[in-house]
Order: sequence, then C-alpha cells, then structure tokens
Amino acid sequence: MTSPSPDFSTLSLPAHVLANLEQLGYLSMTPIQAASLPVALLGKDLIAQAKTGSGKTAAFGIALLANLNARRFAVQAMVLCPTRELADQVATEIRRLARAEENIKVVVLCGGVPLRNQSASLENGAHIVVGTPGRIMDHLARGHLNLEAMNTLVLDEADRMLDMGFFDDIATVAKQCPKERQTLLFSATYPEGIAKISQQFMKTPQTITVQAQHEKSKIRQRWYQVPDSDHDEARLGAVAQVLRHFRPASTLAFCNTKSQCRALVAYLKAQGFSALALFGELEQRERDQVLVQFSNRSCSVLVATDVAARGLDISQLEMVINVDVTPDAEVHIHRIGRTGRADEEGWAISLASMDEMGSVGKIEQLQKAESEWHKLAELTPASNEPLLPPMVTLQIVGGRKEKIRAGDVLGALTGEAGFTREQVGKINVNEFSTYVAVDRAIASQAQQKLSSGRVKGKSVKVRFMDEA
Repeated sequence: MTSPSPDFSTLSLPAHVLANLEQLGYLSMTPIQAASLPVALLGKDLIAQAKTGSGKTAAFGIALLANLNARRFAVQAMVLCPTRELADQVATEIRRLARAEENIKVVVLCGGVPLRNQSASLENGAHIVVGTPGRIMDHLARGHLNLEAMNTLVLDEADRMLDMGFFDDIATVAKQCPKERQTLLFSATYPEGIAKISQQFMKTPQTITVQAQHEKSKIRQRWYQVPDSDHDEARLGAVAQVLRHFRPASTLAFCNTKSQCRALVAYLKAQGFSALALFGELEQRERDQVLVQFSNRSCSVLVATDVAARGLDISQLEMVINVDVTPDAEVHIHRIGRTGRADEEGWAISLASMDEMGSVGKIEQLQKAESEWHKLAELTPASNEPLLPPMVTLQIVGGRKEKIRAGDVLGALTGEAGFTREQVGKINVNEFSTYVAVDRAIASQAQQKLSSGRVKGKSVKVRFMDEA
C-alpha cells in the first residue's frame, strides 16, 4: 500500500501561491516534488533524477519563483533545456505558476527565431529566461543578457543535453553565472557527465532519486514476436495490425533509425492511417507543425526516433509502440513512460525479433519482471472503419505579430460562427501562424465560417493543415 502524497500546504509557501496551485489543479505533490521541494526551498543545490511527466517542471518552477523579487526588473533565474519544444513547455508552465505574483516576465531564448526579436524582449526587462545552451551563449557573447542578478540556475533534462554534445556549452554558460547561486539539476538518467557538472559547478548538491519504474496498473505492456529484423515489411505490417486491433486515438511509435521512421510513415499512409514523422533534420517550422497536429489530436500516429522525441511531453497518449527494441533498457522505460500519465491508462506495445532478445532480457532485468508475450495472430481488426483522428487542424495566417490571442479565435468560433466550446480543441498561437483544432465533423464549416468572418476585427486566410 502506498502512503498518501503530501499536500503543498506542508511547504512554507505564501497563501496566494498555495491558492494559485490549487486553482491549477496541484492538490498533492508528485514523488519528485515531495522529495525535491523542501530541499530546493532551503536554497540548497540539488541533483534530482526524474523523468518527463513526473512533475519536475513545477518542482523547480515553484523553487525559482520563491527566490524571485518581482519588483526587480533583472534576470534572476535561468533554465537551460535541450530543445526548443521543452523550453516552450517549461516557459508556459512557469508563467502559469507565476500567475499569483505581480507581472513576472519569462523570455524564451531558442534558435529558429531572429536574435533581434529576443534581444528586444530582453531590453524590455525579464525576470526569468528559459532557453537552449547555444542561443543563450549567443546572447551572452553579444552582451544582450546580463546575469549579475541571477540567483537560480536550472539544468533541465541534463542527460539529454549531454547526449546532444552540450557539455562545453553548459560549462560556458555556468561560468558566466554568479558564483553565489543555487543550481538545480534534473535528469532522467545518470551519465558520467552529470558527476563532472556537479564537481565543477555545484556546491555539495543533495542527490534525490525517484524510482523510474511505472505503476503497473497504469501501463499495460505487451510484446509480439516478429520475423528477424531484415524482414522489414512484416514489422511494418505488425504495426498496422496493432493499430487496427486496439484503435488508439493517439500513438507514439519509436524506431531506432530515421530510415525506419520514413519507411513506417510511408507504409501507414498507404494503408489509410493519419501518420507524421519527427526527424532530427526537420526544419523548425515543419517540426512545430508536426507537433501541433499530433498534440491537438488531429494526427493519429507520430513516428519518431529517440533523439527527435527528446523533450516531447504529450498529454493523453493512449499508446506507445516500440517498433524496434532499444538496446538501452533505461531508454525503454522512458519511451513507455510517455503513456499512462496522470490517472489515464496506457498501452505499451513492443515488437521484437529473435535477434533482439538480448535487449529484451536487459529490459526484463531493469523492470524486474518477465515480458508478457502474445501472438500476432490474436490481433484482429476491431472495426472496418478507417482509424481517423478525432480532430482536424486549421491554420490561420497571422499570429502573435498580429496580436492574435487564443481567446480571439475561440470567440470567433463560438460567437458568430455558432460552434460549441466542446467542438474546439487546442489553439496554438505562434509568431506568424495560429493553429486551431476543431472536431472532424465541423471542420469544413469551421474553415468556411472563419474565412468569411473576422478574427480580432480582421478578415483572415484559413486553410487545412496538410499531413504531408
């Protein structure tokens, strides 16, 4: 029997902060929050082992906000992240956590956006910067970013940053931070570079490990044997069989190589599935569009490599498929941990051939459990209807530059256009484009009504997002 999770009220946080946490749905602490927040709020350095989706962003977000003087317009906290997507997610979460404070400004510094726009934001004053090491180094080198007032440095997904070759960049940035500061390091695994960072840039850090295993009741794991890996067609066919049998609304399929990703997406599309690929070399704009469509449930299957999926946190993910077995057992744990979040249940389906059984054995050792094997022949189509995603994405030409906000788009759809709030899904406002998910049944009407109506008093161009 597990002991109940401690309440946030057990922490020495002001009443208005606790009230905001309650409004945001933070009622009891996750294991990583319960273990790390008491230490972090005392101002101590911390190395915490925690996977994506464990509540770590709130853990360091609450700590750095507690250390912040809102009336001082200077950068007082910095969060380094491996990818732009993770930086955006972290910044969004910190802004939500900061709602109880007076006008906290969070600036994201990542590639893919002109430097001059970011330096203008910094000139207007910022309390917190969140970004990737390379872009933060650029701003430091150009003198746009002053860290004299900084008191908290957070290294988020430090293992991923090390995997991506960012050790020297992290070192360059850390050396320019004030010596008297708090450093909070979060990492899912412990590669040797973590000890090196700890020795060079941290003051007697406390180490916290939260078990990387998953609640067995939340993630149902199942294995299927496929012919040896040179029979790629059979493996691709097995993925389609899994999808037709279980009919998940949202699936993340992991392949070990880019070429396998490409082959699987081409195969699934030819079979009538809605599938998109996430590759390392995609342009940022294409990557953003793929992630928007998948996270707003207008694409059924996202096929990705581990590198491309770094920093990706998708809620409501019904299934993870391991198309190839990863040789790294810890990576397997992180892959399947993307489903079964919060109180949802999730499926983790893995395909393996005889020549991958060595890797399967390592996974069994780490999970301290034998794999549950089933025959592919058990997988029969649950319906003859095609597996279509529940939503469709509309792209509006115009975004933050045109001062468009999510509320303007929602208002246009639920006001004059006459749709209900339930028929409108996620709305993403980017620099120059806005993406809105609408119920598949009303997609054509919504596109016509938005095109012939007005958003923020202006006519706008609206098109369907292609899944090409």
